[in-house]
Amino acid sequence: MSQITLYLDDATQALVDQAAKAHGLSKSRWVTDIIRKYAAHEWPQDCLALAGRFADFPLREENPHAQPDDVPRLGF
Repeated sequence: MSQITLYLDDATQALVDQAAKAHGLSKSRWVTDIIRKYAAHEWPQDCLALAGRFADFPLREENPHAQPDDVPRLGF
């Protein structure tokens, strides 16, 4: 397991101490959880759940299953 050193001002250190204590975690574990949360390369599940939820979104079709008419094809 690797270690890092963080240089924090007193106010920021106090925030870390308070947040870790409030969550019942060590400071190391709390910082690890925050890094994992904000450095992830995936959309949060809460955000993904919003997909398609806005009925009045301007790009949405009235009938989302409707297909556009075929265009005439050129013969060979």
